[in-house]
Amino acid sequence: MCHRLWRSELQKHNLEDIGAPDCFYIEEKLKEICDIPVFHDDQHGTAIVCAAATINALKLQGKKAEDLKVAVNGCGAAAISVSKLIMALGVKDITLCDSKGAVYKGRPNMRSSTAAIAEITNPNMIKGGLADVVKDADLFLGCSVADVLTPEMVKTMKPNPIVFAMANPNPEIKPELAKEAGVAIMGTGRSDYPNQINNVLAFPGIFRGALDVHARKINEEMKLAAAHAIAGLVSDEELNAEYIIPSTFDNRVAPAVAANVARVAIETGVARRTDITPEMVAEHTRQLVSKNK
Repeated sequence: MCHRLWRSELQKHNLEDIGAPDCFYIEEKLKEICDIPVFHDDQHGTAIVCAAATINALKLQGKKAEDLKVAVNGCGAAAISVSKLIMALGVKDITLCDSKGAVYKGRPNMRSSTAAIAEITNPNMIKGGLADVVKDADLFLGCSVADVLTPEMVKTMKPNPIVFAMANPNPEIKPELAKEAGVAIMGTGRSDYPNQINNVLAFPGIFRGALDVHARKINEEMKLAAAHAIAGLVSDEELNAEYIIPSTFDNRVAPAVAANVARVAIETGVARRTDITPEMVAEHTRQLVSKNK
């Protein structure tokens, strides 16, 4: 009721630090009663940046999303959102693993959010633990806890695997161990290693783009637009195993994301304001970034 009284004064909702499954319910209820953007950063910000890193990792290796086998450790808010956006890139074979093992359709005693993601993942009905899920995978995505991915597991993955170990403060596998085990491209959530997957790359530009066009919501197309904008800032000449994603201090990121998000909001019909161009949004964002240096 309180929200209904003051929602007209708001321009957006940015949700933070709400765990699963509560975050799914809260986000959906807010979307039902609001006609302004609702964005849970822990879910969608992480997913966008992870998708951007995946786009460039695949580009570097000359692989296609639809040919990948992906293993995800974790089944909380971030892991589920990451999985959905990775699937939106074209990945068809993706399996999640939680503390009870592989997530598969019909597994007993799953909470509702886990059961829902089980319906659209794990096409081969893999059962067992993380070692079983990781075997023959091209890409590992960690949204879980430290040190759960062992070098022995990495060695069972496809040759030259990609590992994004995003647990903080300590990743699912230390980069040094991962490289020794054969990992070709490594990303973590930490700033002291290359390829930091940090949601700060996503949400400022996402919101700026959505607000400038007075978007009613942030849809999946806008999230993918943000991911492609981030990935596109790494040129072909710059792209290498230790630089697949821009730095969090790169002032080009927010303007690029805002412009692409605004463009797609207009194209998909969720923008109330259509008399503004992506270039105008980018310039507005650059001015704000410069002002707040």
